[in-house]
Amino acid sequence: MTEQPRSPRRPAPAASAAPLTERQEARRRRILAAGAELARRGGFDAVQMREVAESSQVALGTLYRYFPSKVHLLVAALHDRLERLRGTLRSHPPREAEPAARVAETLLRAFGSLRREPEPADAMLRAFTFADRSAGAEVDAVSRLTAAIVLEATGRREPPTPELLPVVRVIGHTWHSALIAWVSGRSSADQVDADIRTVCGLVSAVLPGDARR
Repeated sequence: MTEQPRSPRRPAPAASAAPLTERQEARRRRILAAGAELARRGGFDAVQMREVAESSQVALGTLYRYFPSKVHLLVAALHDRLERLRGTLRSHPPREAEPAARVAETLLRAFGSLRREPEPADAMLRAFTFADRSAGAEVDAVSRLTAAIVLEATGRREPPTPELLPVVRVIGHTWHSALIAWVSGRSSADQVDADIRTVCGLVSAVLPGDARR
């Protein structure tokens, strides 16, 4: 039986302006790891908050103060996954000459990473789809991180231009939509590949010639 989201009595630390202490951050990471492991075993439905609490060795009430529902938890796990991918990309950036090709390669690497673990990918992307306004902070954080990854992939060191920003947003929207279509079985991996390469071509329209550098 799937758990229903529970309304928290106070804001979760993840959405708070106050930074977490070292101990709180360690606890948060244990919770994320426990949620990811449960998702790895059985996808979205396998992530039950009581089991997450037991696996991460925190009280259930404490867990709800960090993540008011499993949707909040899994969207935060998606953000954590993207952060790790961003670190890998910074260490081993795409080598394509054109910015559009670098952005496409970046997002396709991310897609490949998700494809290697389909159960957690399904859980995280379903949560991203189900998220309502209460999880707005977590969803916005994923969207901002996606935009940052796309901007870094263009190779530009200058602030993004007004023409580039909407292109980045459209690429982010298309990428997330393509992933959700894939996990729901409405798109094949080849279709996701084609959609990503097509939308990333928009970069060429706003970074012509020498302005691409």
